[in-house]
Amino acid sequence: MEDSTWVANHTGQLEFILQGLFSQSKHPALLCTVIFVIFLVALSGNSILIFLIHSNAHLHTPMYFFISQLSLMDVMYISVTVPKMLMDQVMGMNKISVPECGMQMFFYLTLVGSEFFLLATMAYDRYVAICHPLHYSILMDHKVCFLLVSGCWFLGSVDGFMLTPITMTFPFCRSWEIHHFFCEVPAVMKLSCSDTSIYETLMYLCCTLMLLIPFTIISSSYSFILLTIHRMNSAEGQKKAFMTCSSHMTVVILFYGAAIYTYMLPTSYHTPEKDMVVSVLYTILTPVLNPLIYSFRNKDVTEALKKMLNGGFVFQFTMK
Repeated sequence: MEDSTWVANHTGQLEFILQGLFSQSKHPALLCTVIFVIFLVALSGNSILIFLIHSNAHLHTPMYFFISQLSLMDVMYISVTVPKMLMDQVMGMNKISVPECGMQMFFYLTLVGSEFFLLATMAYDRYVAICHPLHYSILMDHKVCFLLVSGCWFLGSVDGFMLTPITMTFPFCRSWEIHHFFCEVPAVMKLSCSDTSIYETLMYLCCTLMLLIPFTIISSSYSFILLTIHRMNSAEGQKKAFMTCSSHMTVVILFYGAAIYTYMLPTSYHTPEKDMVVSVLYTILTPVLNPLIYSFRNKDVTEALKKMLNGGFVFQFTMK
């Protein structure tokens, strides 16, 4: 029998089939509704946080500038995968063209890489604020913050520009069915009929560096922070420092833990079902949790939100 993949390659097939979350669910309509609600919560939560930070002068500090960038990345991050998945379910389609798959992969890799380095930048910012408070305004002025964020976006785009073209130029001969809900590199690479072992090794080294460098910065920053907190005489100062750092560490653990599983563990630990569950954690749930973590556990943000809501109510009352 003629190989179906040979036919696919010689009949001009330019579409992948995404065997995503809904095909594995006993109640796809319910799951679709839940993911749609989560998507709306993520968009609204991150958008409100960005608006609060940019509209409230009290929040015009480096820490909140980085948080606003994290929210921007999360808005883009969840928008890369979820709308396509929901539209396919509603319209009864599960196909994605090769160019669309490449674009989705590029934006996803860019945003993931950018967020890795942004989380490291946020840890460094907390280190300077707690360990060198007298020099904070000099070390973290507007220009430095802008350069740091620009560097995060640049390094993330390097990841996207490096991995996407190589992945998409491999011949796909085994099948055109991606056992995932979006074009993630490991899932797409499983479809290749050529030897990808060298590329997988290089990708592993690349991802290790992308994780190791930021993780080293985060670990070093928090080591110095913990030593400084331990030396503090003020119980209130210790509590405030712990509250500020614990929010960031919660995000780091969620994001890095899922990324380490996906890109650093051997293939023997992976199954399509496990990979999709982990991907849901950091592509869908993390963008929802980030604004909740930084708002409900942050007094400045909650006060800014109350002022905004009170201002809205006052405006409505005066209009009546």
